[in-house]
Amino acid sequence: MGSDNALLPVAPVFLKSLRDHVYGLVRDAILSGRLKSGEKLNERHLAGQLGISTTPLKEALRVLEAEGLVRSEPRRGIYVTFNAGQAEEMMLARAALESMIARQAAKRAKHEDVALMRELIVEMRAGLETVDVLQLIALNERFHNVIHEASGCGYLRRLQGGQSIYTHTARLSVLSEERERFLAVEEHEAIANAIADRDPDLAERLMRDHVIRSGEKHLIRVSQA
Repeated sequence: MGSDNALLPVAPVFLKSLRDHVYGLVRDAILSGRLKSGEKLNERHLAGQLGISTTPLKEALRVLEAEGLVRSEPRRGIYVTFNAGQAEEMMLARAALESMIARQAAKRAKHEDVALMRELIVEMRAGLETVDVLQLIALNERFHNVIHEASGCGYLRRLQGGQSIYTHTARLSVLSEERERFLAVEEHEAIANAIADRDPDLAERLMRDHVIRSGEKHLIRVSQA
C-alpha cells in the first residue's frame, strides 16, 4: 500500500467508539478504491498507520467481512473483495430503491416537504459559490432524506439504509468535480419539481437517471483508482 493510500491516525476524541471509527476509515478507503480489489491487508501496517492496536482493527475487519467488502482466508490473510462489479450492483440497487421512493413521494408529499426541498436547493446553489464540498454532501443527503420521509415508505427506506456504506463515499468522490456539483443541483431541482407537480412517472425516471448517471461516474473513479 503506497504513501498515497495512507490512512490518517485516529484522533483521541474517537477512542470511545474506536472500532466504529476504524471501520469507517477502512470502509471508505475500500469503497473509494484506495484499497484495491485483491489487495492483501497487512493488519500491523494498517494499525500502525492509524496509531492503534490491532484489536479494534480486527473487530472492524470482521464487520467489513460480514458486509462482503473483505474476505478472510485461513493462514493466508485478509483480502479486499470490493470491486467495480460490486459497486455497479450497489448503484443499480440504489437506483431501483430511490426511484420507487421518489415515485411514492410524488403521490404523498405534503406542501411543507416540497418547501423544504426547495429551501435545500437554494442552500445547494449557495454552496456552489463557496465550493464547500462537505456542506454540499450534507445538503445532498438531507434532500434525499426529505424525499424518503415524504414517501412514507418505511420498508423501502430500511432497504435503502443498507446502501449507506456506499452512498456517502460515492457522493464524496463524484461531488469533488465542479461540473458534477452543478449537474447534481440541476437534477435535484428537476426531481423536486416533478414531486411538487404530483408526477410520479417523471419523479421516478428523473431519480433513476440521476442515481445511475452519478453512479457511473463513481464507477469510473473506482476502476481508475
